[in-house]
Amino acid sequence: MILETNLRTVFKPCGTPAESAFLQACRRQPASRIPIWLMRQAGRYLPEFRRLHEKYGFAPLVRTPELACAITLLPVRAFGLDAAIIFSDIIPLLEGLGLKFETGPGVEPVALSPVRTTAHVRELRSVPPEESIGYTLEAIRMVLPELDADNVPLIGFGAAPFTLACYAIEGGSSAIFPITKAFMMSQQSAWHQLMSKLSVAVGESLLAQARAGAQVLHLFDTWVGTLGLTDYRNYVFRYTQRAIQIARSANVPIIHFASGNSCLLEAMCATGADVIGLDWRIDLDAAWRRIGRGFAVQGNLDPVALLAPWGELKRQAHRILNQALAVQNDGAGYIFSLGHGVLPSTSTFNVQRLVDLVHEYPLTGGRPC
Repeated sequence: MILETNLRTVFKPCGTPAESAFLQACRRQPASRIPIWLMRQAGRYLPEFRRLHEKYGFAPLVRTPELACAITLLPVRAFGLDAAIIFSDIIPLLEGLGLKFETGPGVEPVALSPVRTTAHVRELRSVPPEESIGYTLEAIRMVLPELDADNVPLIGFGAAPFTLACYAIEGGSSAIFPITKAFMMSQQSAWHQLMSKLSVAVGESLLAQARAGAQVLHLFDTWVGTLGLTDYRNYVFRYTQRAIQIARSANVPIIHFASGNSCLLEAMCATGADVIGLDWRIDLDAAWRRIGRGFAVQGNLDPVALLAPWGELKRQAHRILNQALAVQNDGAGYIFSLGHGVLPSTSTFNVQRLVDLVHEYPLTGGRPC
């Protein structure tokens, strides 16, 4: 077993189990406090993670269930967050389809043979999640007893079909993904074949994570904000909807987040998600009023605010909390989170103070400015 003695200290009870405010918020039920979790909360800003990454490298951390389990628990144990998210990666799902990626320390994965033709799309195989992400499913089963001791829910996650298509076609990250969008517009038949395959792979991956024990699913679309609403409706929407439909049979709440999503909010609501994640480019109260209180909302502090002095971070957090409760005065259906992932240079001290601030925010009476 690779798990070392110093990691075993992560596996210990940390208090009396309580009713999960996070699950209550996902279901739009009133809770005793506003729940908080952070995208990429188990990542490079944590000193313990950096030590493990330096020793093993990223891929072994993902592919070794004991290590993935320990990393999943690190931020929950450290900060008292209201949910854990399984430590994993989106690239194995593409590798399961037959794509190969080159990775290295501190660099984004690069596809060795990007998808650029109809023939390549047809060659992509279909494999069950147990084959492509079996180690992640095992990590979920392994971490659950540790989280159950404190009634902390576990989130499973996956990238939406469009974001996966961007990595498959572009070959790596980009500001505007010109190759991907050109492929989408000029090779439409191949595009729809590719997105159909990706939607099934994503949906089945999410479903498998829920069946392994994840109580909530998080589908994120990092790059879909590069599209306008018309292209989203024509080329993307049905495939995100299909992935969610497949995962829906698990009967667990589904969070759908997209970066740069302010023009897509109403369309995202039609995908079937229960919770809509917001980035920082739109005021939370305005977004929630647009989509209606039939949806829970997650967001939307700018991750850079965690790099600011405490006074400014506190002011920005209070602004968002006040906006949320201006729409829903008992806080039902609101989850505090970032508008994207935690940045590597983030101070753990600021993370702890933010978690405490959110947990102490009053749901009745006077509210801080």
